[in-house]
Order: sequence, then structure tokens, then C-alpha cells
Amino acid sequence: MKQQEITKLSDADLRGRIETLEEKLMKMKVSHTVTPIENPLQIRATRRTVARLKTELGKRLIQA
Repeated sequence: MKQQEITKLSDADLRGRIETLEEKLMKMKVSHTVTPIENPLQIRATRRTVARLKTELGKRLIQA
């Protein structure tokens, strides 16, 4: 998800996306531990997307 897409989302959408991506990340980590997943770089990309979303949400809270 690109930064331009993230800035267009509302606060509620940001919180929802963070929640769903964190759940997805946990499932990917567990499944990767049990049996290695085909593309482990997905874990890194998901983790970074969550960080971008949290950063944008934090910026909005500071500005408010």
C-alpha cells in the first residue's frame, strides 16, 4: 500500500486496516514457523505496511 493511498483513508479505515493486517501478520508468522511459506518477504512487507498505517494515524492524532 502506497503512502498516497494511506493518506486518503479515514481514521476509522486506518484502525480497521491496522487490525486486519496485524491479524494477518500473526497468522503468517505462525504458519511460517510450522512450515516455511513460499515467499517470506510477505511478512516483511506486511509489517512495514502496518508501521506506515500506525505512523499516519499517529500524525493525525498529534495534529488534532
